[in-house]
Amino acid sequence: MINWTRVDELRDEIGAEDFAEVIELFLEEVDASFARLLATPGPDRLEDELHFLKGGALNLGFEALAALCQKGERAAACGHAATIDLAALERTYKMSRDVFLADPRTKAA
Repeated sequence: MINWTRVDELRDEIGAEDFAEVIELFLEEVDASFARLLATPGPDRLEDELHFLKGGALNLGFEALAALCQKGERAAACGHAATIDLAALERTYKMSRDVFLADPRTKAA
């Protein structure tokens, strides 16, 4: 679900204080993205939003979320937006977020 090697690398690259800011910004942006998707899930918006989510998820090590976003992004690009399960994406995000935030490696030093 979480690529902890990526999490450790990012924290080491940017430092604990900046890492905490990155986490906060990521969570805010993902929450806002899901709010937009769930409020207006038009096919034209899906591909762009899923691409955005995938990038942030990969950066912070949320592998399961990134994989679902990539699958959804491809489906949207091929005109199959109706097959994308936004509820499953949101559940995966929330589960990943909870696992991520419960781990001591995500705490500021």
